[in-house]
Formats: sequence, structure tokens, C-alpha cells
Amino acid sequence: MNTDQTTSPSPGQAGEPTRWWQDAVIYQIYPRSFADSNGDGVGDLPGITARLGHLAQLGVDAVWLSPFYPSPQADAGYDVANYRDVDPLFGRLEDADKLIAEARSLGLRVIVDLVPNHTSSAHRWFAEALADAPGGPARQRYVFRDGKGTDGDEPPNTWQSVFGGPAWTRVTEPDGRPGQWYLHLFDVEQPDLNWDNPQVREEFLDVLRFWLDRGVDGFRVDVAHGLVKQADLADWDYPQEMLGGDEIDKPRPPMWDQDGVHEIYRSWRRLLDGYSGDRILVAEAWVEPAERLARYVRPDEMHQAFNFEYLLASWTAPAQYAVVTRSLEAADAVGAPTTWVLSNHDVVRHASRLALPIGTPRPNGIGAADPQPDAALGLRRARAATLLMLSLPGSAYLYQGEELGLPEHTTLPDEARQDPTWERSGHRERGRDGCRVPVPWEADAPSYGFGPTDASWLPQPSIWAEYALDRQRGVPTSTYEMYRAALRMRREFGLGGGTLEWLPAPDDVLSFRNGPVGVLTNFGAEPAELPVGAQPLHTSGPLSDDNRVPTDVTVWYRA
Repeated sequence: MNTDQTTSPSPGQAGEPTRWWQDAVIYQIYPRSFADSNGDGVGDLPGITARLGHLAQLGVDAVWLSPFYPSPQADAGYDVANYRDVDPLFGRLEDADKLIAEARSLGLRVIVDLVPNHTSSAHRWFAEALADAPGGPARQRYVFRDGKGTDGDEPPNTWQSVFGGPAWTRVTEPDGRPGQWYLHLFDVEQPDLNWDNPQVREEFLDVLRFWLDRGVDGFRVDVAHGLVKQADLADWDYPQEMLGGDEIDKPRPPMWDQDGVHEIYRSWRRLLDGYSGDRILVAEAWVEPAERLARYVRPDEMHQAFNFEYLLASWTAPAQYAVVTRSLEAADAVGAPTTWVLSNHDVVRHASRLALPIGTPRPNGIGAADPQPDAALGLRRARAATLLMLSLPGSAYLYQGEELGLPEHTTLPDEARQDPTWERSGHRERGRDGCRVPVPWEADAPSYGFGPTDASWLPQPSIWAEYALDRQRGVPTSTYEMYRAALRMRREFGLGGGTLEWLPAPDDVLSFRNGPVGVLTNFGAEPAELPVGAQPLHTSGPLSDDNRVPTDVTVWYRA
């Protein structure tokens, strides 16, 4: 791609030492799908602890655990009933302590999920709110409002749930009459908290202390951009989107990215800064443009924010160049590192997503009746995208199983789906189950080594055998070994703490230098030329006999 020779920022300020989180590679574990120790078909904390050696061998720096708290599991644990314990489904509090200790012994840090936008409807606070009178102190912890219409039988506004359907549900008052409505931007069993309430703010500071005192290294904050709502709860008649609202033809959504969230995170940062060990806050904030996202990682707020604009970028050289440039410039403006991510538990895995025709809107799940991705093309592009991502300055997140090249389970039977999106959307959106299918460890073992029995909370496809870890370990061309080598070289050459310098290239090629390493990704139909004298260090796929770079391949070379 033709560019001027420009230099992008490095993760830290000039002259300052790099702190661990500025260039870390962090591995997301979805507990129910990682490793099952007792054979009930659901992953658990002892299972994770037993598999931490895999992550140390892979070469990551930290693990992030999705929720393991007591929960009715209406939304796979993101409906929390108690923030200070472990759900029996996943083990006991002592198991969390053992996991943290084992991770530390292996040189791994541990980040846990925090879900502050809403609780479960099974949380004791919500039970107290339902028993309280309108306007009472227990109700004021949540967002309760009177309905519209002569009998209050219409929702307070037009907001829709992210999972589909209205974002309001009417309650029955203690005297048996139809009463107020409560807000739930997600499932009906996930009532939104009222962050204007000082009691809510103090409660979460105490939750942070609870887990910091147990030794966690930080928190990934779920829906970090959603805590504060516009005070007037103004109607919103556009489709509900987690990422959106900054287009010039519509205003900012009144439920997302309100300025008031930032004071909350300043108070959290002050708390974390009082602990030793460089503890961190990570924002799951579906916010654009990059300049708006950067506000979450100002020096007195969070340390990292997921770069969803990068995750959503088209697989073309111009799109990748634009998003990388914007991301680095926006983060540098506030002195923060950029955080890169390609997959997580909420999106179609990039080994399948990148196989879709370029320009296809991001699907919310893929089912057997939908057009099927080209698995070979998807894996080829996924490997190239991963090698590109891991060469960029900043921190990177990996999602469990991507180091095996796992695709989306695109033929999951609809009757097996558990994501609330499937039901609440009237079966229009298949949801996120396809990226949450339990990981295959051993090709010939029950449940592919996920657990000691054949039980699996979501059915695993038969193709899982070919992706199993034991089929890939020690195989030089495997996706697993590609990841291991990339993570080793990333550390060896200091790429996470480096500086990006764009190099001239054809329009369908991305080329840059990061310290001693040159990087070239070919998006075009014809093979691309490496610079004269370039010595390949690592590739996402084989080069041609004349050392040219085929389509959808990334090369690291000695610059």
C-alpha cells in the first residue's frame, strides 16, 4: 500500500520503562468451555488450573477469566448474583485461590471479569427492590421508572435490548397491582444498576478490594461504556447496536458512552494504584471513533481498552492501514498503549469471520442453514491476521482455541443453542454459542479431552479432532506452533514495545518495520515481492519457490 514513511508511537512515553501490561499478550479463558475436571460437561476452575501449563508453554503473559461467580446462568454467567464467591458449577472460592497461586508460580498474571452494568435478577439487591415501594431506597439502586399511558402500561421509553425485544419489563408491586418498569439493556434477568446511586458506587469499590486482596492482577470491565445513562432517558428509535452511534446522521445513543462513566473509573484507578504489583483495568467499551475510545485510557483512568474497531476492520490493505494508524495515533494522544484483538466470546471466530466475502456485515452467529465459510480460506487469512496483529506495538488479546485455528461451529443444531439472543430475537439472530464450544485437547479422547467423559454443554463438531492440541504439538506447520514461535519472537525482538514505521508498498500490500523486524502482508491476488536482501524469520504460510509472498500471507523478516 502506498504510504508516506511515517512513524507510529510506541506503547510507553519516551524514556519510561515499559510496564507489563503495555506490551502483554493476554489469553482469554471462557471457563465453561476450557477444561472440565469432573465430567459434568461444564468447564471449571480446577480444570483451568490443570491446563495452565499449556498457556505457559504457549508463551502468553496473563490470563483473563470470564465470569465464574454465582449466577442463574441466564447469560452464561454475565448475570451475577454474588460478586464475592464462585458458582458451584465452577468450583469453590478455594479453587480460585489455587488457580491464582498456580498461575503465579508459572509466571502468569490473572485478570478477572467484572460485570458492573447490571446484576442478576437473582441478586439479593433486586429481591429487595421488588419488595420495596416505588421510590424506595432499594429501588434506587436500579433504574425503575413509571410507565407511560393512562395506566402506566407502556414502557418508559423506546429503548430496545441488545438481545432483542424491549429493554423494559413491568413488575408486580408488593400489593399485587401492576407497577413500575425496570431497565435491562440485556436480558430480562439482567436489571441495570443505577450508577448515580452512591451505594452502588461504594459496593463495587468493595468488590474490587475483595478480589485485589485475593491476589488478582486486574479486571476486565464488562460493558464499560454503559454504566451511566443520559439523565432524561430520551427515546432512541434506531436499532440497538453495541458499536455505533457516532455516524453523522444520528446522535450518540443515550445509553452508551456517556461522559459520566469516566469519574467512576477515576475512582477505581485511585483504588488500584494503592495496591502493589501494577494491577490494571481493561475496558470492554464498544466505542468509536478511536479518539472517543482513547478517553477511557487516559493516565488517571483505565490501562487498556479493547480495540473493537480493529476487530471489525475489513480484510484489505487500506482498511487495515487506516485502523492501525488511527488506533496508534489516538492512544498516543493520551499516552496509552493500543490493545489489539481479533476474537472473543461475543463474536464469530476470526478463522470463520475472515472467510466471509469482504464487506459482509459482521454476523451474530452462523447456522447450518446460512452460507458456510470457506474453512481453508478462513484459516489462511486468520493466520495472516494473527501474525500481523502480533507484530504491532502494544498489547494483544487471544481467545481460547484460536492458537489451534478453531473455526466457528457453524453447524451447531439450533435446538442446542443457549445464548439468550436466539430466543429474544425471535430466532433471527443465532447468537454467540458457535464461538463458545468447548476446546479440543486430545483427538481420540472423550469430548476431545475437554473432560473425562463425553459430556459437553454445547455439542462439539466431529472436525474438532483435526484441531486438537495433541495433533498439532511438534508439527512445524501447525497453527499452534505458528503461535508459539510468533510469541517467542515477539518477546525476543521487543515488538510489543516497539515503534511502527510504514514502508512504501503496492495498494494491496501492507508493509512496515517494527524495530529490527520487517512485516509484510499481501492482500492482493498476485504474489508480492519482499525487499531486496530480506531474510524471512516467520511466515503465516509457505512462500513461493522464488521467495515471494502469496495472497493472504504475512511474513516477518529481518529488516
